[in-house]
This record gives sequence, structure tokens and C-alpha cells, in this order.
Amino acid sequence: MSRSKRKPLPTTPIAVTIQSLTHDGRGVAHVDGKATFIDEALPGEEVEFIYTEIRKDYAEGKVVKVLTASPLRTEAPCPHYGVCGGCSFQHVESSAQITVKQDLLMEQFKRIGKVEIPQLWEPLIGPHWGYRSKARMGVKYVAKKERVLVGFRERRNPFLADIGNCMVMNPKVGLKMIALGEMISELSIRDKIPQIEVAIGDTDCVLAVRVLEPPTEADKVIMSTFARQHELALCLQSKGPDTIEPLNSEDSVMLIYTLPDHDIEFKFRPAMFTQVNYEINRQMINRVLDTLDLTENDTVLDLFCGLGNFTLPMAKYAGKVVGVEGDQPLVNHAKENARHNNLSNVEFYAADLSKDISAQPWAQQKYNKIMLDPSRAGASDVLPYFKKWQPELIVYVSCNPSTLARDAGILVNEMGYKLVKAGVMDMFPQTAHVESMAVFRKCTIK
Repeated sequence: MSRSKRKPLPTTPIAVTIQSLTHDGRGVAHVDGKATFIDEALPGEEVEFIYTEIRKDYAEGKVVKVLTASPLRTEAPCPHYGVCGGCSFQHVESSAQITVKQDLLMEQFKRIGKVEIPQLWEPLIGPHWGYRSKARMGVKYVAKKERVLVGFRERRNPFLADIGNCMVMNPKVGLKMIALGEMISELSIRDKIPQIEVAIGDTDCVLAVRVLEPPTEADKVIMSTFARQHELALCLQSKGPDTIEPLNSEDSVMLIYTLPDHDIEFKFRPAMFTQVNYEINRQMINRVLDTLDLTENDTVLDLFCGLGNFTLPMAKYAGKVVGVEGDQPLVNHAKENARHNNLSNVEFYAADLSKDISAQPWAQQKYNKIMLDPSRAGASDVLPYFKKWQPELIVYVSCNPSTLARDAGILVNEMGYKLVKAGVMDMFPQTAHVESMAVFRKCTIK
């Protein structure tokens, strides 16, 4: 039985007034009673849009004409904006992006967590452009054009966008998209390279090239010449992240980022998770340390600790710090970084924090302060253990305001904590991504 064809989308632009924003930065309007999410539309604007998707319960669209513009609107400086899916907020003036994200955070806390934010932190702000030091870029050989495209997917589309540069990427890579594509087009395996992992440290830049077939010796010469000309290191990745090896034996796959305020140096491999924005990361760590106000009497638990981004600087000031992370290779590397920084008062453990951890020796200890930085899924699975640990102070860093708001509701409405303060951090300018931080204190019984 053949599948019925989808009805063609209407092509006539429709005029609407935008009522609000979604959590991912799209404008919301209602057309014939159906919620419609519209790219590049801002609250209060009158726009004309066309449909890009119509579902039973909702629809999606994109702006074709702005009839009445919001005062927050600006002209996107990137010529690829709207096509490339890497950015979604360039139509919002850079300083206003923070205000929009701050309003979203407060709305999520109130609606999802049923918690009011009593005090807003001053937002942490850094460079608006050229800030991104980590990325995974797609690579595609287009036979009809006899060209290799390097960059990001189109917005809401699986195809690779045809872009010449990227204004949010560190210029060491962001200005070299075309040159990278031209170099790859010279290789015999130009159609066997699906992606490049970009990793930039404080001084060095490493590109890990995923290869489905090994390059020839002639290919390696081309790649080595390119690397020397552009002052970067190239690696080959044949399978998973653990197969990343330098193209030339004299090159290193290890990079470094530092926390100068705390005399900490991190070593990491290209595919390992690090924050993409070093300036904001350093400000964020300083805020965490200021908030926790650590002394040698403190025993701190750092959940979802990764490479020890917070664990190691906390160990500089606390009596003892325990870091827990689900990825064993990251835990191994965190231990190496602790040794590298001569920190002996820190322990690291691998554990899946979505599972039962009650039998883990580290989980049976007491902690008076807890730091957590979970993935987008949040930390609700591990929150019940806080009843045993009874921390007096909790600092929660989040990459998803919805799950932070949910977990804030649990801590405040069910577990006897008071939300002291919360705020946003501009980790991803020009995108709708909201990075935030909240601090909770145990309520005292009078």
C-alpha cells in the first residue's frame, strides 16, 4: 500500500502579530487557533511569514517580511544568516540578547518550577563574535560543483550550508572554511571525509579529520603543507574519539586551556568536552568560587564534573573535593589533570548519575557544599540523594533553563532549600542557547 503524499504547503505569506518567544528563540503566533513557531520573529512584531511545516497540533514558519519591527531587531551582519543553522539570534541586537534570555529564565522558573527568582545576578558577558573554540563541522564533497563544503547544517535542514566563513568561530578556523574545502578537494579521499572536530586551546589549534578511508602518502603531504601554512595541527580520526592520532608524529593532539586567576592548567584531547567560550568559562568559575566561599573546612561534591573544570579550582581552596562524572575516559583525564596541577585533595569517580548510586563509597560520605553542571536533561535523578548529603549550599550551572527550573522547583518546594539568586551567562552569543547559574541555601528551622 503506497504512502499518501503530504499536502503541499501554502505559499501565500500570512500577516500575524508575534505574541511571545519559545525557549529556542522562535516567535509564537496563533493562526486559526493553532500555535505557529516562526524563525526570526520577535514579540510585538507584525510580520508576514510562510509555512515551513504544518502538523496536527502546531505549525512552523519563517519570516519573509517585517511589517512592524521590534526595537530589539537589528540587521544580521553574517551574509549566511538564515541559511546556516549555526546561529539563530543574529537578528536581535547583541546586548538585547541577554535581556531576552534573562526574561526567558525568569519565565521558566515561574511557570515550570513555581519559583520566583528573588535576585538576578548581573549577566556574565564576553565577546559577541569569534568566541567559539570547539565545534564539529560537517564536510561534503559536491560532485556537481566539484567543490568541498565545510561548515554547519542548514537551519532545520540536513544539508550542509554553503558558507565562506563563520563569524562566531575563533578566526583561526572561522576565516578558513573556504581554504579548508579547497585543501580537502585536492585529496584522493575528498568524498570520504564526513566531519572535522575543531579544538582550540589557549595557543594551539587542532583539527581532527574524520576519515572513512586512510589518506595516501600524497594526501598526507597536501594536508601537512596546509597545516604548516595555517599554523595548526591536523589529526586523523578513523573511528571513535579514541582513534584520533596526529597526522605527523611530531605534532601533539593535546591542547591546553588555563585559569590564570587560580594557577590551573588543563590538558585535553580534541574530542573531549570543554566549554566553547573561554572568557565566559573563566568568569563563570570565578563566580562559583566567590559564591561557595570555600575554606579548608569544606568538603565539596562536584557532580557531572567532566574534566574537572570546577573541581580543580575548587580544590585550590577547599579541604576536600570529590568529582563524579559518567564518562570514564574523562574521569581518567581529570585525574591526570589533578596530578599535573599537584592537587592531592581531590578524588574522581565514574558513575552514571541517572542510576542508583547509593552503594557507591563516595555517595555514602557527607558534603556541606555541592556543585553540579549537568547535561540538558538536568539533575532530577540525583537530587533525592541530597537528603542524605544535606549540603548547606548548592551551586547549579545549567545549559537548559527548563530543566534548571524544574530542579529548582524540587529543591525549593520539596526539599527545603531557598533559591538565593540566579542569572544568565552569555556562553553562546548570536544563538538562543541559554546558559545560567543558580544558588540554593538550606533553610534553617527557627
